[in-house]
Amino acid sequence: MLHKRQRLFYITIIKRFQLVKASIQIIHDEHTTLAAMLRSLGMMVARGPGTDAQTYFEVVRAMLFYIDEFPERLHHPKETELLFPPVARLAPETAEVIARLDQDHTKGEAGVRELQHLLLAWELLGESRREAFENKTKRYLGFYLEHMRLEETVILPAALRVLSEDDWRELDAAFATNCDPLTGKYPRDPIYERLFTRIVSQAPAPIGLGEG
Repeated sequence: MLHKRQRLFYITIIKRFQLVKASIQIIHDEHTTLAAMLRSLGMMVARGPGTDAQTYFEVVRAMLFYIDEFPERLHHPKETELLFPPVARLAPETAEVIARLDQDHTKGEAGVRELQHLLLAWELLGESRREAFENKTKRYLGFYLEHMRLEETVILPAALRVLSEDDWRELDAAFATNCDPLTGKYPRDPIYERLFTRIVSQAPAPIGLGEG
């Protein structure tokens, strides 16, 4: 999950405006879920394969698949196409940050695909490829967590300040169509349910419920 201090900071910002729009809550919930997945991935990488390399590669591969499948394909495009443009227009002081975040979305998609390739290279070609995967993963995790921090501390407060009720109705309707089932607050798609169950059941304790 996000660090407690970060979560309290975000909540304080939202309460300051005394407005919690449905799309804002969805974005925040999905960020929280993604942050938990990223931190779990970091814990898996720090732990290493140990004596069960097969389980390690299966769990890490499933985590990377989730990151690629949901946030990159559904969550980010709606931010880029629907949230960022009106905020940049109505709050021009955010334009530079939004340009960076848009670039991050492109980099993030390429980055997770690169991690999937590097993991496969390590699995198939051996230890000589391990360091490249681990180093890239650490950089990717830092990049992604900072990306979400900027969205929640700069863009969402600006959106609450400048967007109209019509803007919010459009955003709320759009984000409601792709709520991440892994947040536990929305109807679960059976496909994602199986993915979530697989990750949790196989990841070793304390990351998941598998054997430590």
